Amino acid sequence: MVRSVFVIAGKDLRQQLRNSTLLLFAIVLPLGIAALFSTVLDDPGGGFQARYLVVDEDHGPAADAFVDDVLGAVAEESTFAVDRAASVAEATRLVDTGAADAVFVLPAGFSAAVDAGRTATLRVVGGADAPLAAYVADQIARSYATDVGGVQLAVALTDAGGVPVDDPDALAARVRQLPAPLTLAADVTETDRVLASRTFYPAGMAVFFLFFVAMLSVNSILAERGTGTLARLLASPVPRPAILVGKLLGGVGTGVAAMTVLVVASTLLLGADWGPPAGVAALVVALVLAATGLMALVATVARSSEQATTWMSGLAVLLGMFGGTFAPLSQLGGLWVLSYLTPHRWFLQGLSDLAGGDVQAVLLPVAVLTGLAVTTTAVALLRIGKLMTV
Repeated sequence: MVRSVFVIAGKDLRQQLRNSTLLLFAIVLPLGIAALFSTVLDDPGGGFQARYLVVDEDHGPAADAFVDDVLGAVAEESTFAVDRAASVAEATRLVDTGAADAVFVLPAGFSAAVDAGRTATLRVVGGADAPLAAYVADQIARSYATDVGGVQLAVALTDAGGVPVDDPDALAARVRQLPAPLTLAADVTETDRVLASRTFYPAGMAVFFLFFVAMLSVNSILAERGTGTLARLLASPVPRPAILVGKLLGGVGTGVAAMTVLVVASTLLLGADWGPPAGVAALVVALVLAATGLMALVATVARSSEQATTWMSGLAVLLGMFGGTFAPLSQLGGLWVLSYLTPHRWFLQGLSDLAGGDVQAVLLPVAVLTGLAVTTTAVALLRIGKLMTV
């Protein structure tokens, strides 16, 4: 019986891989649409970006500290670009035309004012069309101003307390090197668990079209009733459950092969980052099993091949819409709760958890998808008489 299952599965797998319609739904359409969406809608850095300019008219130690240490760290550790501008007029023109988001202006005498403990002015000019980037620039400047104010306060208090200060610059340097009295340790944020666009679109299209691949695989059973192939197969000594399991296993193999090609192709061609291979493999197998079982269950309810195709196609579209394959779930409004009923949501959530670096977090999505696969396949086997009637 086991050998019969694998013989039937192998035959169906070879047959499906030669099916041009299935290859269209399995690889060409999802990869093509994902490439289109990634090109049109994806931002190149996969996150919030900004371009800042800095005009240094001072060239003193305090100005150098802000430009090199503060803005240098911002440019190195984020998706922000920081460039120098020759003059305030040039920088302002670039901000006004949208070529830059904000400009930092360090006027002449800035370092001297800081060293003397006087009020120093650090100007930030933000673009009207980039309010978020301008706000971030303002906060960067305020953070530096707070640090400078703390150093000035330490020097002033030391001098006021009667402690001789032979070298104020050396004292200020020592204060800057002191560890911060309070540090903030944050766990992985929700932003870290959001798929980048170049990964979201390939993943969304892959899971969406996978249900059409499963539909074509399951519908081949109904098609064989018309050609007479199923009648000859049922006349053999192979039990009916073994026939159905073999055909469903062939569909699972087709789905896994299609998803594997999409994962590799989108990674190489579109720059998608699916996450650790072990976690992705577990999610893919569980998803394919769930999709195949669900489509098999729908096929047992339908009265004809045409009706089954209509129902399965409609179900695939509805699940894709409410599962968040076309747009983030936040855009569904109050209907986002329905996403928990879709395999799509659990698959994409598992990938998001992998993006956050938590491999064990895929256990829940995999368990849900596997439970759905077991339930739907078991019901389909119970209704095997309906599906295998010739």
